Amino acid sequence: VDVVGVEAELVGGECPYWGCVPSKMMIRAANLLAEGRRIPGMAGTVTVDPDFAPVATRIRDEATDDWNDKVAVDRLVGKGGTFIRGRARLVGPDTVVVGDEQLRATRAIVVATGASASIPPIPGLAGTPYWTNREAISATSPPRSLVVIGGGAIGAELAQVFARFGTSVTIVEAAPELLPLDEPAAGRLLRQVFERENINVITDAAVSAVNHDGIEFTVTVGDRVLTAEKVLVATGRHTNITGLGLDCIGVPADARWVPVNAHLQVVPGVWAVGDITGKGAFTHVAVYQAGIAVRSILGQPGPAADYRALPHVTFTDPEVGAVGMTEAQARAAGRSIRVGTAQVPSSARGWIHKAGNDGFIQVIEDIATGTLIGATSVGPVGGEVLGALAVAVHAEVPVESLQNMIYAYPTFHRGIEDALRDLKA
Repeated sequence: VDVVGVEAELVGGECPYWGCVPSKMMIRAANLLAEGRRIPGMAGTVTVDPDFAPVATRIRDEATDDWNDKVAVDRLVGKGGTFIRGRARLVGPDTVVVGDEQLRATRAIVVATGASASIPPIPGLAGTPYWTNREAISATSPPRSLVVIGGGAIGAELAQVFARFGTSVTIVEAAPELLPLDEPAAGRLLRQVFERENINVITDAAVSAVNHDGIEFTVTVGDRVLTAEKVLVATGRHTNITGLGLDCIGVPADARWVPVNAHLQVVPGVWAVGDITGKGAFTHVAVYQAGIAVRSILGQPGPAADYRALPHVTFTDPEVGAVGMTEAQARAAGRSIRVGTAQVPSSARGWIHKAGNDGFIQVIEDIATGTLIGATSVGPVGGEVLGALAVAVHAEVPVESLQNMIYAYPTFHRGIEDALRDLKA
């Protein structure tokens, strides 16, 4: 099959250049600093002297020489594809225009334009040198002070990173807790951890104004006025749907995302994958959908998309992993449920771990089916423990089977057994 790839920015999208990969490099470095600071009382004495330079260098090396996608382009071309740098626009179900060039697809068009940082209409914000995740990832040194607007995954991760490198950080979240898409208990625990690390957390409050005098920012939150060298806007993301010409195939001009069927088809001849489908702004969703779309395009058999066990992880310390429904979502859906919780510090491994052992495991059972429909894993390796819970939700493993299996001792994942034992309506 002849394949043409069209990209206006960098081949590979947000994840390898400004998203998941470089941010986790920053997080890995910041976590090493935190572990060093946990040595006293556990293993001796140590002096931790943060240096951001190796972090910035590693990110630039990973992003291929200061955000150059030559390696990715060469990989595509090396496999027989053709690459065009530019912005594509549909003019029909089988035709795409890129600049002055018109391309006709004989088999399929795939739309995968991702998402960008969503900037709220806060008075005074526009025109100031605020950061999004891209500027934060591109930083060569930590700012002296930072206000983070938004306490979701991106805001929480980057707030903790910069704080551990010596930045004075305040994080402002409009919802009652940090990580508003997760279980409230996760946000409450993360607040406690952040405050212990001298991160100022303001929740249930909105930013009403932002100003920059050429030297520093002032951020108004209620009757408080915060000052900082930098402001990071982390208030979510919006799909890159504008200007794609999707109205020519029946997608409303004001649509927030592209409607797709269970095999990622929009209309005959056009498929869409990734953030733009509104099924979850995660790299792993895009990769999962891509496999389904490829099979559909090639006419090969295969299962339809199933998002019941969609997992996600926020890579703060502790990590916050979740899969399936939250307790509130399950109750809103009219499910009759039982909920069980186990505290990581109370487990054998949590007690052994001691410093930095904050966390809990929560499981949600659908009483009617006797299977888990949701779970949250918060802890030192919360994202890894989530793996077992994601399998249980996806495969609809009976809770009775989970309660009667053998869990290795002493592990963090053994806390799943304790949470299952705690199940109650």
